[in-house]
Amino acid sequence: MKDKKVVFMGTPSFAVPILEMLIKETNVILVVTQPDKIVGREKIIKYSPVKEVTLKNNIEVFQPEKIKEDYQRIIDLNPDIIITCAYGQIIPSVLLTTPKFKAINVHASLLPKLRGGAPIHKAIIEGYKETGITIMYMSEKMDAGDIIKQKAIKIENEDNVGLLHDKLSQLGKDLLLETLSLIFSGQNKSLAQNEEDVTYAYNITREEEKISFNLSALEVYNKVRGLYPWPTANATLFGKEIKILKCSIGKETNKNPGEIVECDKTGIHVMCKDKTIIITHLKEAGKKEMSAVEFINGKKKENLIGEKFNE
Repeated sequence: MKDKKVVFMGTPSFAVPILEMLIKETNVILVVTQPDKIVGREKIIKYSPVKEVTLKNNIEVFQPEKIKEDYQRIIDLNPDIIITCAYGQIIPSVLLTTPKFKAINVHASLLPKLRGGAPIHKAIIEGYKETGITIMYMSEKMDAGDIIKQKAIKIENEDNVGLLHDKLSQLGKDLLLETLSLIFSGQNKSLAQNEEDVTYAYNITREEEKISFNLSALEVYNKVRGLYPWPTANATLFGKEIKILKCSIGKETNKNPGEIVECDKTGIHVMCKDKTIIITHLKEAGKKEMSAVEFINGKKKENLIGEKFNE
C-alpha cells in the first residue's frame, strides 16, 4: 500500500494511532487538521495532537479555517484516497468523490447508532452494552455514508470515556488497516445504513454535564463515567459546583434524591431515585482532584450528612 497517496484529515488524540498506522503502511502526502488554538492568558499556541505527529514525520500540514471554502490544495495533490477521523468540520462534497478510492471515515460507534461528535460519551451515558468502530464511505449528510466494515467491542462496567476512547482508537487503527487492503484490492463491499435505526450523539453541552439525582443510581453512575475524564459531571453542594469524577453504586434506602445519607471510608453516599451512589473522587472549583475521604475530613462528616446535592 506504499504506492497509495493518502490525504488524512483528523484532529484529536483519538486519530493519532490511525495516522501513525497510515504513515507506516501507506504514502501520506498531506495531513489536514484544525487551526492551532491560542491558550491561556499568555496566548500560547497549541497544536492539535494530529499536527504534532505530522510535524515529527515531516509531512505537510494543511489547516484551513473553513474546509468548505479552502480545499484546492487537496485536489491539486490528486490523492488516491481521503481518510478522515474526528476532523471536526463538514467535508465539502467535491472531496468525497474526487479521489480514485473516494473518501472514507473512521467513526467510533456501530452506525447507524450514535451519529455525531460524542459517540463514546453517549454510548456509556445511555447504558449501551457494546459499541465499536465503523469504516464507511463519506456522504454529505453527517455519518450517513454506506458502511464498509464494522467491529464491535464490549463496554465493561468499569469503562469510562478515557478507557473506552483508547480501546476504540486502537480498534479503529486495526480495522482501518484491514479495510484498506480490501478497498485497494477491489474486494470490499458496502451496505447502506438503515435510517429507521438511526440515533444521534451530539457534542456534550454544559447543561448535560449536570447530574440529576432524580435518576436511578445506574443512570447516575453511567453519566459520571460517561463524562470522565472529560468534560466531567457536576452538581452543586453548599452553593458551589462540585465535579463528581468517580463513583460506585450503593444500596437501597429511604431518603430524598440528592441527600447525603452517609460519609465513611468508602466515600460519600448520595441518594438517587432508587439507591445511593458512593462518590469516591471529586473536585471542588479551584482545587485539585481529591478522594472523597479527603473531602469528608475537610468538611467534617457531621456537616455533610443531611445536606443535599442539587443540579
